[in-house]
Amino acid sequence: MLSSPPKLYVDNVCMTFKTATGVFEALVPVTLSIPSGRFVSLIGPSGCGKSTIFNIIAGLLEPTAGKVLIDGVDATGTIGRVGYMLQKDLLLPWRSVLDNVILGMEIQGVPLREARERALSLLQRYGLSGFEYLYPSTLSGGMRQRAALLRTLLFDTDIILLDEPFGALDAQTKLQMQEWLMQLWSDFGKTVLFVTHDVEEAIYLSDEVHVMGTRPGCILESILIMLPRPRVRTSSLTPEFIAIKEHCLNLLTASAPALPEAA
Repeated sequence: MLSSPPKLYVDNVCMTFKTATGVFEALVPVTLSIPSGRFVSLIGPSGCGKSTIFNIIAGLLEPTAGKVLIDGVDATGTIGRVGYMLQKDLLLPWRSVLDNVILGMEIQGVPLREARERALSLLQRYGLSGFEYLYPSTLSGGMRQRAALLRTLLFDTDIILLDEPFGALDAQTKLQMQEWLMQLWSDFGKTVLFVTHDVEEAIYLSDEVHVMGTRPGCILESILIMLPRPRVRTSSLTPEFIAIKEHCLNLLTASAPALPEAA
């Protein structure tokens, strides 16, 4: 019996950019194989190419070499195959929360009444009841991110790219949003690729963590997270969690570029 292809396969993707001083090698061959329904994180220093990988997967950049496969089909350079959320929520200030959340469905041609009915049930279920007709300027950072995440989910793709969605939140709100995201992921069964600088966040949320190095960007190591689900906050106090965290930090420290010596 033939096994099904991974939901997302990044096949030996490379990326170079031409600059005024020559060619900049942003990514050397990067390969990711992500089964359906998995939660996978990328961690690494700034400039290691995490966002470049996301832009290639989303079809916003054409790789210099390699390709992106979704369900075994070449999707390189094709937009609209994945949901993509940046750190900034990018909610439209002139639209209510409800009308921001349905934006993806509108673009896909879903009738307005149907889109609103579908979104309203999710807003009520996932902590935004009572905020449906307010404008983004009246919301807290966590509420704005909830609305932006629901908008991304309702774009109705199997694969969701989340680029540091909680990076600008305070520590307490960030913890709440991690729990909320885990509930959404469990309920919807999406395949999630998540970028963060927070090692603990990556381990807590993920089935697998890819540690990246820089100059040029590459995958240093792929680490399976075998901690049982559902996870609880005390998971981060277990010897297994601490060992994974220390290993990730050691990889990141060893790959960090050397600081210039003081004169």
